[in-house]
Amino acid sequence: MDRKHFYAQMGGGKSLDYELYLDTAALLGCQKPFDEFCNPDELQFQIVHQVEELWMKLLAYTLLDIDERLLERAGHRAATLFGRCHRILRLMSGQLELLETMSPKEYQKIRLQLGNGSGQESPGFRVIVQMLPHIWRSYEANYLTARGLTVEAVYDSKYSHDEVYALAECLMELDELFQKFLSNHILLIHRSIGMGAASLKGRSVDLLAAGAKHRFFPQLWDIRSQMTDAWGGVYGRVRDPLPGESMQDAAAPDAPTDAERSKLRD
Repeated sequence: MDRKHFYAQMGGGKSLDYELYLDTAALLGCQKPFDEFCNPDELQFQIVHQVEELWMKLLAYTLLDIDERLLERAGHRAATLFGRCHRILRLMSGQLELLETMSPKEYQKIRLQLGNGSGQESPGFRVIVQMLPHIWRSYEANYLTARGLTVEAVYDSKYSHDEVYALAECLMELDELFQKFLSNHILLIHRSIGMGAASLKGRSVDLLAAGAKHRFFPQLWDIRSQMTDAWGGVYGRVRDPLPGESMQDAAAPDAPTDAERSKLRD
């Protein structure tokens, strides 16, 4: 195929309504010119990260809506918006797999194009990290404090699987999916350059893994351990075996005798 012919078509035009509304000329012009790529994988690298920024822009925009709905105590609408955020994070994690088709050697060539840049400078990531504490405070003020509730009451002593609990689980899933995205990113780094290498900031990449252990809503993680420990105090950490065979009786059967082996051979 004639590369130049199809390269020209990939940029689209500015005459059709679809192109004008989505501003495809600007969108498709966000990548380096084809003849300036350091290798064939660089277009993939740029597009994946640019799309990640677009998803994070939508995620941040939606978090603003969630915060307002929590302040209005419009819990059902907030839950729907949380679902949108959850889907975005799953998409962000899933598309990282594209970068696994890039060899470590090819990535080293791309890495030289980054200057001193790194994912820690992502505008989307930085703004989302700032937003999440606000989301927790809005939930806490309007669904816990305003109702005289605690996280423990919602999950255990006054558990009723109500709107307050459902929103807490929305927050929990948001945190969990964000941690999964970070973990997947760490594994991708490990696969591409190794975890012991120095980053473009001159620091060990291991520091990135330490950052992935952060929990945005620790109260929702901690309550699970607290409940399990409290229940353990009631029924004990070592429980009675189920009715029937004892653990010793349930062990592996004795090895077959010589007569039994002979019968099996026959």
